[in-house]
Amino acid sequence: MRRRDRQGDFKPRTSCLQRGFRVAAFAGATLVNSGCVTTGFMDYIHNGFKVGPNYCQPPAPVAAEWINANDPRIQGPPPRDGDWWEVFQDPVLNSLIVRAYRQNPSLRSIGTRVLQARAAQAIAVGDIFPQTQGISGFYQQGTFNGTPYHFDQTGFNLSWELDFWGKYRRQIESANAALDASVETYDDALVTLLADVATNYVNYRITQLRIKIAIDNLRTQEKLVAVAEQQQRVGTAAEIDVRQLRTLMKQTRSSIPALRIARGQANDRLCILLGEPPRDLEPELGPGSDLGSLPMPRTPQSVAAGIPADLLRRRPDVRSAERLVAAQNPQIGVAQAELYPSLSVSTLLGDVDANVAAFVTSSPTPGRSGFFAFVQPEFSWNLLNYGRLANNVHRQEARTQEFIAAYQNQVLVAAQEVQSALRGFLESQEQSDALAGSAADATVAAKIDEDLFNQVKAEVNRLFILETTRLQAQDQLAVAQGNIALNLINVYRALGGGWQLRTQLEACHAAPAKPDIWSIGIGRTQVTISRVGEQPAAPVDTPAPVNAAPAPPAERLPGSGSVAPTK
Repeated sequence: MRRRDRQGDFKPRTSCLQRGFRVAAFAGATLVNSGCVTTGFMDYIHNGFKVGPNYCQPPAPVAAEWINANDPRIQGPPPRDGDWWEVFQDPVLNSLIVRAYRQNPSLRSIGTRVLQARAAQAIAVGDIFPQTQGISGFYQQGTFNGTPYHFDQTGFNLSWELDFWGKYRRQIESANAALDASVETYDDALVTLLADVATNYVNYRITQLRIKIAIDNLRTQEKLVAVAEQQQRVGTAAEIDVRQLRTLMKQTRSSIPALRIARGQANDRLCILLGEPPRDLEPELGPGSDLGSLPMPRTPQSVAAGIPADLLRRRPDVRSAERLVAAQNPQIGVAQAELYPSLSVSTLLGDVDANVAAFVTSSPTPGRSGFFAFVQPEFSWNLLNYGRLANNVHRQEARTQEFIAAYQNQVLVAAQEVQSALRGFLESQEQSDALAGSAADATVAAKIDEDLFNQVKAEVNRLFILETTRLQAQDQLAVAQGNIALNLINVYRALGGGWQLRTQLEACHAAPAKPDIWSIGIGRTQVTISRVGEQPAAPVDTPAPVNAAPAPPAERLPGSGSVAPTK
């Protein structure tokens, strides 16, 4: 249409679409410059035409070095590829580690959460495109006043809200970071699982050795009781002497069932960690160390602790906390986008075939058919929201600060766990050395007094004390030697070691003899879920995360549900 101006000339009428965009642009610029939101106009441009702040990794409080940094025992060579359990040189432990990784149901459950996060990320990517698409049909036939009629319509409708303020791109950023966080959570669960397997295995070996020590002392004490009874019969020993030695023997015998209970508990925990019903593992694990040996004979005396700053990249739980901050930060932009007008375009395309002669008798052409098309630009603006939208921005900002504080606290907790484990590792070695000398002296002293007792030249009270001291010293030495291995495991747990296992078993994933393992590509990552009797699914390509740094090639993981993220 054309309209006449004041001079009488005709000029084209400005379209509704142009007027709508002008109003929206003016309103957006006014709102940005008014200080209602924290993103300025230049920030909006620099952020890639997105409102809200871009993510920056928050600072983390880390020390320059560990308290015991000068001790040569924490400056050892690092394990190869993070396989810290191999430092014990125990093939049985190595096999348990791999079995737990492949079979543990809790780890597999956490792996499925990665797939859930992957699906949520794909949904967020889909929102960039037209949000509503559909085909609808309307077919009506009947009679009116005896005259037949029909009205048939088939159409395709589409509605697309333009991402002018970056709301949907911010949601993609958040979904990408949430996917990364789910991967790190999986890695953290894997670190915990492997450390728990090693811990219970060492406890099993410690208890085995303690049972052997108790049985060995029990046999010696039984011989002493027999000698005392013989001496009583010939009149060289009193009844009190016999009963005193019997007391010691029965006390030693009573300690063995308690030790067997502890061994059984470690056995049952290992079974659950392996994803198996409780059963006796001793035929598989073997009898353990001989008397006079360490519970874990090849326990190293040094560990590579690195520096505290390494925790930011080594510990999955720290990385997960940082990724949660990255997932929350874009929500500020999503909330800010609600303050601006939304721009959208709707279309309707279709075909209509109608015969309405029963209703329009005067029409010369009551039946019509043909193609129709409509395009409808729209904009909407949530005015008079009574501060709800602005306060939602404040809420998202506060939640971001909450996640930042949680991340910084996780860094502090990680450093404390490493420092405590290092202290335990070093001090348990000192304790073990002292107890080794004590146990050796107690054994020699008890042996001398046993020989004297056989010759009826020793006091029963002293023999009782020496036998009790020897048993206690040997038992405490076995526990202290086992604590060296346990504290070393805690060091590796605190350092975040072990998640690299899933990247090292890629060859098993590619083997054709494993039909129960298949993988799903996730952008630049790879997910593997164990599915019995199913064939591998086709890879699914997804867009790279917005503003993301380049990542290495995808990695495939065997066994439980898992993802190989950028490290």
